[in-house]
Amino acid sequence: MDIVVCGAQVPFVRGGAELHMDNLVTALTTAGHRAELVRLPVAWEKGRLFDSPLAWRMLPIDADLVIATNFPSYYVRHPRKVVWLFHQHRGAYDAADAGWSDIGTDPSSLETQRQLVEWDNRVLDEAAHVFTTSGVVADRLARYNGLSGTPLHHPPPLYEQLRQAAERGSFGTAEGSYVFCPTRLEANKRPELAVSSLASVRPSVRSVVAGRGSLAGPLQETARSLGLEQRVSLPGFVPDDELVDLYANALAVIYAPFDEDYGYVTLQAFYAGKPVITAGDSGGTLEWVVDGETGFVTDGTPAGVGAAIEKLAADPELARRMGEAGREKVRGLGWQPVVDRLLGAVR
Repeated sequence: MDIVVCGAQVPFVRGGAELHMDNLVTALTTAGHRAELVRLPVAWEKGRLFDSPLAWRMLPIDADLVIATNFPSYYVRHPRKVVWLFHQHRGAYDAADAGWSDIGTDPSSLETQRQLVEWDNRVLDEAAHVFTTSGVVADRLARYNGLSGTPLHHPPPLYEQLRQAAERGSFGTAEGSYVFCPTRLEANKRPELAVSSLASVRPSVRSVVAGRGSLAGPLQETARSLGLEQRVSLPGFVPDDELVDLYANALAVIYAPFDEDYGYVTLQAFYAGKPVITAGDSGGTLEWVVDGETGFVTDGTPAGVGAAIEKLAADPELARRMGEAGREKVRGLGWQPVVDRLLGAVR
């Protein structure tokens, strides 16, 4: 079939959603189909929120099938449309009135929310089937829109390289080890936990926080104020081969975002055979991290995360066992089953 994957993107921003779309196109092509990715820019501000949805409604898409992904790409019109929902406009739904959302509880915001729910319900109801990336996304869809979605899990980027790296990885030594936190340095990802938590952990443990974002400067200042400059590394963006090595040689991975949609970092850590330290409100990560088995679910405070790090630093064998349990948990993931489910929804 000729298949168009539809996605939205903020210009000059690239993250998990963009990798997800690229990997879906690759999986469809590998399965023998002709696949193309079509993206349109999106703006999140309340005053421009409906511009991109309207643009999607006017697009002519000539293909046998379209697979729509994140907001507002699912506004595309096509007689054979499947939605694999990454997320809706969270700033108008579960994150309304959050510090980073310009949609609050004022009359204008409430009208924007009402209109968006109405529009979302109409266009999502056009789909032959709505899949979601996780149970968390499906729960939001049911809670706010009264619509059902089927969770459809998939492997993360670099999963094959990470699986191979697990064979050569280590869990630190008596001379020292590090915890790894690869993420965008933004407030909803809470990267500061990978810095401030070290204050209550033995001095031999370091932290590597890889990624870019607006919190890079504040994180450096936090490390300085706590006297942790020599124990915290902020390398910024790292290439794939270095990323794989950082996973392979870490003691554990810290990933405690707020209400994550899916969480590639968790899955990548498991493929690399590393336990994950997360928080009780981290959303999609909790579909994978079982407290005391594949990692630790903490209260999301520096003290709680630090206590989890200390347990693993004191017992590298425990870290190894948890990492192996994580590897087992992701063993059955693959792209071919995903392609089969998506295409099977319209046959």
